[in-house]
Amino acid sequence: MKSLSNWFDQAMSREEYINSMTVHRKNLQTVFQHFSLNEDDLAFLERVKEEKLKAVILTADWCGDAMVNLPIFMHIAEAAGIEDRYLIRDENLDLMDQYLTNGKSRSIPIIVLLNAEGEEAAKWGPRAPEAERQVSELKKDIPPKEDPGYEAAFKQFAAHLSQQFTEDKSLWTAIKNDMITTLKTR
Repeated sequence: MKSLSNWFDQAMSREEYINSMTVHRKNLQTVFQHFSLNEDDLAFLERVKEEKLKAVILTADWCGDAMVNLPIFMHIAEAAGIEDRYLIRDENLDLMDQYLTNGKSRSIPIIVLLNAEGEEAAKWGPRAPEAERQVSELKKDIPPKEDPGYEAAFKQFAAHLSQQFTEDKSLWTAIKNDMITTLKTR
């Protein structure tokens, strides 16, 4: 089995990942441009720099959760001196299957933090609790997959969710707080 350091070494840089995006690049960049950390966050993250953490991130361009979570994490990574690298989920199932949500779902993004020795220091993802509540609320009206109206309802859900993820700054703060809590409690 490959070590996390090996996965990190083979992963894309942030720039390579963003340049490879064709679905959600604009929305990811919008969130990145309009999100910022507060002074308390920056003070905490400055102390994290000493640890020389790295991050391996399982993601995919089509994923709305990745679209909103990753630009927030990118700010955290910059402030904490965390070198971040990106792997496409479906091209790296050996690693993905070590981080299944509820032991069965290949939900993304998954952010795996590595310590200076290349060992797992913490894991975050795929969703902050507040985002999970919002998604569950929006999903409740989608009919079952067998229903003829499923596809149209799902497209409407995805469009609404994408808009919400791109514009809801209170959600961004909830995501940031959950990510920072993971850093503080590891």
